[in-house]
Order: sequence, then C-alpha cells, then structure tokens
Amino acid sequence: MKSLVLAEKPSVAREIARVLQCSKKSKGYIEGPRYVVTWALGHLVTLAEPDDYDKRLKQWRIEDLPMLPEKMKLKVIKQTSHQFQVVKELMKRNDIEELVIATDAGREGELVARWIMEMVRWRKPFKRLWISSQTDNAIREGFARLQPGTQYNSLYAAAACRAEADWLIGLNVTRSLSCKFNAQLNAGRVQTPTLAMIVKREKEIKAFVPRDYWTIRADFGDYYGDWRGKDGGRIFDYARAEEILSRIKGRMAAIKEVKTEARSEAPPLAYDLTELQREANRRLGWSAQKTLSILQELYEVHKLVTYPRTDSRYITDDIVPTLPLRLKSMGVGPYADLAHPLLQKPLKPGKRLVDNSKVSDHHAIIPTEQPLQLKSLNEEERRLYDLIARRFLAVLYPPYRYEQTTIITVVEGENFHSRGKVEIDRGWRAVQAVPSDKDEKDEEQLPEQTLARHKKGETLEVKSGKASKHKTKAPARYTEATLLTAMENCGKLVEDKKLRESIKGSGLGTPATRAEIIEKLIRTSYIERQRKELVPTSKGIQLMDLAPPDLRSPELTAQWEQRLAEIARGQGKRLDFMADIRRDTVQLVQNIKSDSSSTYRADNVSKSKCPQCGRFMLLVNGRKGKILACPERSCGYRQPEAEDFSGKGGNSRANRRLMAKYSNQEELETNLGELLKAALAKKEQG
Repeated sequence: MKSLVLAEKPSVAREIARVLQCSKKSKGYIEGPRYVVTWALGHLVTLAEPDDYDKRLKQWRIEDLPMLPEKMKLKVIKQTSHQFQVVKELMKRNDIEELVIATDAGREGELVARWIMEMVRWRKPFKRLWISSQTDNAIREGFARLQPGTQYNSLYAAAACRAEADWLIGLNVTRSLSCKFNAQLNAGRVQTPTLAMIVKREKEIKAFVPRDYWTIRADFGDYYGDWRGKDGGRIFDYARAEEILSRIKGRMAAIKEVKTEARSEAPPLAYDLTELQREANRRLGWSAQKTLSILQELYEVHKLVTYPRTDSRYITDDIVPTLPLRLKSMGVGPYADLAHPLLQKPLKPGKRLVDNSKVSDHHAIIPTEQPLQLKSLNEEERRLYDLIARRFLAVLYPPYRYEQTTIITVVEGENFHSRGKVEIDRGWRAVQAVPSDKDEKDEEQLPEQTLARHKKGETLEVKSGKASKHKTKAPARYTEATLLTAMENCGKLVEDKKLRESIKGSGLGTPATRAEIIEKLIRTSYIERQRKELVPTSKGIQLMDLAPPDLRSPELTAQWEQRLAEIARGQGKRLDFMADIRRDTVQLVQNIKSDSSSTYRADNVSKSKCPQCGRFMLLVNGRKGKILACPERSCGYRQPEAEDFSGKGGNSRANRRLMAKYSNQEELETNLGELLKAALAKKEQG
C-alpha cells in the first residue's frame, strides 16, 4: 500500500518526490515504492459562481440581491480540470491507503487540499506535512513526524470562513454598486477599508494649509544649542523669534545641566513577511508583490530561507540548536567575517529572538542550513537575501552601546539644548545599517554633534544666533511600506477605546494577502503608483462616497480577521461567524439600495466608441497594461489601448498624426484597415 502526497506546485512536488525516492514520472504525478506525489496546480477547486446556483444570476440585476446560498458549493476550475482528474483518479486507487497534505503550511494551503478532498469525497485517513523550509533535511524530518490531519481542522474552518465571507461580501457589494451606478465598481471586505485609508490621507493632504514657523540656533563656540520652549522648538510668531534673537545675541550663557548616560540599543527583531516587504520597499524601492515573488524563489528554488508567509518575528526553542549550522552554511563571501565571531563561542540568543509564545504557524524568516552559493542567485535575489542574512546576523550580535550627553544652556531665561554621542561598542550596527524606519528623522529631535567636556555652571559667550524659517508639512502620502504598516496596525485607527483594545493585533488581511490587495487596487484603477507614493484615482475617491460606511471602516474588517484567527485556534465557531457575515451582507446591500443621493461619474472616458454597442469606452488598467473597456456591463467588450484614438494612449503621438491626416475619427476608422495592410507590407519588405 502507498501514501498519496498532495503538494501545491509542480516544482515543490518534484523536490518532495526526489527526497522520497519517487522516480517514475507520469502525467500529473511521480510514483515511487512507497509514495505517489502529485500537485494542485492552479488550486483545482474553488467556490461555485452565482449562476451555478441559479442561471438567472448570470445577469446582474439589483433586484436579485443579496445572493445568499443556503450551502456554499464547490466547483472544479475549468482551466486546470485535467489535473483535478489526475488527482481524483489517484485518490480512488485501491493501493492508496492514506493522503499526506503537503500544500503550503498555512491557512490558504490547507484550504487548497481540503476543498479537493471534499470534491473527491475522500474518506480514508490523512496526515499533514508541516515544514518551515524546503531543504532535503527539512522534508525528511517532516515526513518522519507527520501530524494527524484532523489536528488542522480549525485552520481549515478559518480558511473556509474567509473564502465564503469574501464571496458573500465581495460579490454582493460589487454587484450592488455596479447595478446601482451602472459602472464597473468592485468592493471587498479588505480592499475597501484599505482604499479608505489611502483616500482619507489624500483628503487630509488636500485640506492641509501650511503654516510658517521658525527655529532658533545659538552658537556657543565649540558647540551649538537649539531653542526649546514648553511646546518644543517651533515658534509660529516671527516677532517672538526676533525678540528672542535680539535678547541673546552677544550675551553670556550659563550651562544649566550636563547629563551623560550610558545607553544601549537592542538589535532589531528578525523579519516576518510584512516587515521584510516594508524594508525592501524603503531600501530597494520594490513593491510588496515583487518582494514576495523573489522571496518565494529563495524559499522554493534555492532553499536558502525559511517559510515566507509568516507573521512572526521570533523563533522557537527547538530552532536554537540549529543556529550554528545555519551560520556555517551562510558564512561565506561578505558574511564570513560577520558569522565567524558568533561561531567562536556558544550561542545564547535571548528573548529578542527566541519566544515560543509569539510564534503561531511559522517562525521568523531566517536562513536555512542549505549551503549558500551566491553565484547561483541573480542580482535581485542576492539583494533580498542580503537583507535577510544581515538581519539574522544582527539579531545574534550584542546591543549597540554608546554614551549620550545632553547639555542645557540658558541665555536670558531661554533654554538651548545640545546632544552628543560617543560610541562604545558598535555591536549589531557593525552588521546591518539602522532599520529604515529609524532613518525617518523627527524634526523636533535634537541633532547629534561632537561635544567637548563641559561642566554645570560654566559660562560661555553667545557667538551668534540664527532664526531659520520653515513650513509645516502635510501628512505624507502612503508608500507601500507605510501602507503595510497601517494595514497591520489598523486597530490604532479605531476611535472606540474598548474596541481598539479588543482588536489589538488584528489587521486588514494577513501577511500572505496584503501584497495582492495593493496590486488589486492598482489593477482596478482605484489607486496609482507615482514613484514610491500610492495616490487614489478619481474612481477610488468616488467609491469611498458610494460604498457603505461599515465596509469603509477598518473596525468591521479587523473584527472579522480577529474572529477568523480565533476560529483557527479552535476558540471560535464557524457557524456563528458565517451567520454574522450573512446578516452583515444583507445590511450592506440594503444600504446601497436605499442610497438616493449618491452619483458616479467616470472621468477616464476615451474618444473611442465600442464597436459592439456604440458607447464611448473607458481607459483602464489591464494585467498587461492599459486597455479600453466598454462601460456597459452587458456588453463587456475590451481591446488594447493602442487602438484608442483619444490621444490618451501610449501611441497618442502617432494617433495625433493620424487624426491630423484625416478629417474625423469615422474617416480614420474607415481607412484603418488599409493603413495596417500598408504597414505590414512595408515590414515584409524589410
């Protein structure tokens, strides 16, 4: 008898098959003496579409909403149905006695396998492979300690609830908005409150009125001091700044206080996925999706890092004995001299790295025991690995230690503050640059300078004084780094104190889904990337006036995410959660239906008419660039942007030349076929 191993991707399945000594390759699976390894390419199974319940629901009509199936059905995904048939036939083989779920070790990976099992009606025993790296050793150890599959029933329940909630909320609200305002408007339980944060910030920026303020700096000879009043260092009345300057110039100053303190700065925590995405965005300018994609390559292909989609920044006790081998394996090239000192004495990592209570499904992202071969990595993989490797080393290094001296100097009753620092031990800072979130300096923070020895009561002459003019700054637009932080900590935006405490630690989405949420907002033309900034479009801003208030708020979504986490831990009930989701769905749809004052106006209308229905098409984002889409939902016609003659497309200069040649668009379209034939003939002639 044999065990059937179900992986998520063909590449992972091939690696598992090799380790398990399965060498007989067949279409859709690899077989060996004890195991048969197959894969769930494209997930294979998904929730049924509305028209699978009722053919009438193929048409979008507001009177048919809300859609609330009594029991959510599953269906095989058409594009990968051939692989589903392979898996189904394997599951029904008489010589298969058990199933090993080897999909990604997380909520979504669990769902992939369980839905397939449900469709096939699997009734035999099943076990779970739960590993945090793809090395040969990790796979062998994982199969040596397979867990009972039923141990992950709560995780499956949470995953199914998440999928069903997204179906009910997303499809019903999207159809309601689209039908109500006759436009392609989509919404969801995570993407809408995320968009709401971006739109709210944009409105704050536009409403912001800058104010002038002044700061004063006095030169005392071998050091300088910055003026500080009761409310900080800003003076909003120029006359007052001038008055202070006139009083202190040429006067004698006295040192009121000299304080020297020994300080230390602990290493930063190891990376979880969200923190690594933030850091890569700040330092490398990468999108969250790009970081995740390259990280997956380091994990699956090169096997150099542990499981990427983690929300923990700590490791567990059982990982500590493996740290020396990890250091030896990565201690080559630029990391050799940094790893060597750590290997000279026993490693005793503290609570900054090891904390069982702060690890749920997977520990922090750290290097594996796989020997590092930098030549096998491309430039982008090396750059991301460098962040992970240096952070891992930094966490194992001692704190950064220094002496900080603060001097308060008084002139005519006005206080001037100075600060200096002397490094004692660079510690972890010798390994990794200061995390980029500490690079963003607070204007009120005192600058560091070299301070000579001074004593309390010492008098000095004010050599000069200067008032510098500044302007208050509007709130910064979100970057992907700051948006990821806001999504992770959306509970801070909740005004109700009790509710804020209750959802502490909950966020919008999960580390595994946040990158895709941002990309979806861009694809659907709700936001745009402008360099590093994320800027809402007119469509996104308008949607915030049309979407139900409850769905725009992070409170409701964060509460949902918290309850999903409780279900995953076995502390919440699936039926109770779904009953509340259904109730919320009815209310959200009713709010949209009853809205009698809101309107929507598309501002991305092109000059090209739809060849099927005659309406002017919209210029929108497609997966491979700009496209023209008919705004009429019942039509659905689409074409590449290059065929737009509005002057808005990538070929706008060429389009303008064509428009100049012909008297009107109708004449141009009539001659377009001849133009294309001539261009092709010219190309063939070389």
